[in-house]
Amino acid sequence: MGLARQDGPMSTPHGPGPVTALPAAALPVVVERGQVVTPSGVIADGAVVIEGERIAWVGDAAEAPARWADAVAATAAEPGASVLPGLVDLHNHGGGGAGFPDVSTVDEARVAAREHLRHGTTSVVASLVTAPREALLARAALLADLVDEGEIVGIHLEGPFLSERRCGAQDPGAMIPGDAALVREVAAAARGALVTMTVAPEVAGVVDGGDDVVAALTRAGALPSIGHTDASAEQVDAGVARAVGLLAAEPRARSARPTATHLFNGMRPPHHRDAGPVAACLAAAARGELVVELVADGVHLDAATVRAVFDLVGPGAIALVTDAMAATGMPDGDYVLGSLAVSVRGGVARLTSPEGADAGSDGGGAIAGGTAHLLDVVRATVRGGVRLVDAVRAAATTPAEVLGRPDLGALEAGRRADVLVVDEALRAVRVRRAGRVAQGVGDSSPARTGPVSTTRTSTTFPASVSQPAVSGSAVTGTSDQS
Repeated sequence: MGLARQDGPMSTPHGPGPVTALPAAALPVVVERGQVVTPSGVIADGAVVIEGERIAWVGDAAEAPARWADAVAATAAEPGASVLPGLVDLHNHGGGGAGFPDVSTVDEARVAAREHLRHGTTSVVASLVTAPREALLARAALLADLVDEGEIVGIHLEGPFLSERRCGAQDPGAMIPGDAALVREVAAAARGALVTMTVAPEVAGVVDGGDDVVAALTRAGALPSIGHTDASAEQVDAGVARAVGLLAAEPRARSARPTATHLFNGMRPPHHRDAGPVAACLAAAARGELVVELVADGVHLDAATVRAVFDLVGPGAIALVTDAMAATGMPDGDYVLGSLAVSVRGGVARLTSPEGADAGSDGGGAIAGGTAHLLDVVRATVRGGVRLVDAVRAAATTPAEVLGRPDLGALEAGRRADVLVVDEALRAVRVRRAGRVAQGVGDSSPARTGPVSTTRTSTTFPASVSQPAVSGSAVTGTSDQS
């Protein structure tokens, strides 16, 4: 099906914004070709045409408009290559040896962001952990600088208004009752970049009515996220209902739906006589009121659990996330997550101290975040029985909707040219953010990633190939932790 291109605003660090468009003839043309994954299906021999920072056309290679037909024909479709949208991670504490909660400079934070960029995550939300007020304000201000640079797309606070009983790899000594004034302070320090905050609805001050934490978050343009909670199903229902109502009335709301932080992990397990937060979150997601995060990395959740959630609520209500920490892309060893010591063995991060109810059966402490990239999570999800198109939607399109970023998360004409080319094993071959190739793609992570194919499936053409014309778009359907 051919559709006329709609030229929308270019993206800015905090969202779409106006920009002066260059004449079409002045923009270089890049073509990526292979199995193209779109929000509605897979094109077996598809092409993605990029002009400058934007996607100009997506469709069956045989149906390329005359404007780009020669460029598409000149680009080889290599066996096994797939073209995906750049991935969007809503919950990420770091990687490459650097952790967002622990960095003291923008340069250190940039290391973590680029570790994920070169593995296909073109949009990262930097996550902080429970910490004292001064630390939260300082980190929020620092990370806001990284948002201004365009290296990350927002900031997520995981705490400090959480349940001590479900603290996982969070410092229970720094947890406090809900404080709307602190929310406003952090939001001001983040300069509009605060996008989500994990809260436990049963904690005093979070969902009390009036000037509570949920109200302060929605007024600040951030989304409440249910997590690290020992709440009853009724308490979660009340929290979701309040959040949905406030978001519906808030003109600046980035989404109509709040989220649930890493569903199952950091939550009281469901029981048939005590449904608890998990069942309540699933029901809310099924009603279209909530988006649930899943850390589907093969460590945090069993593959059957992941499949069940996809079957129950669908990919439009799921955000696949990494919950990555500093050890992502690094060898096993000793790391930190906020104020807590973490040991990574066999690619699994656990608190160094095994004390507490969250201790693992192997004698280690609570799971302390993930060590996977989001593309690893997509791969594990597909291997577990979820369709590739659904896994990609949950790792790109749905998270972009949560952020209120219609310019991200899908291979569609007019969106930012965030494009990920993978081989038949779903390993990164090439990553583009806003049309530009990321450096270092294909570098292996010690012990946890294999060799990456470098088959070339794209071609860049001079601007003279591009002639003013109407473009088109065609798609065919075919144990607790931090």
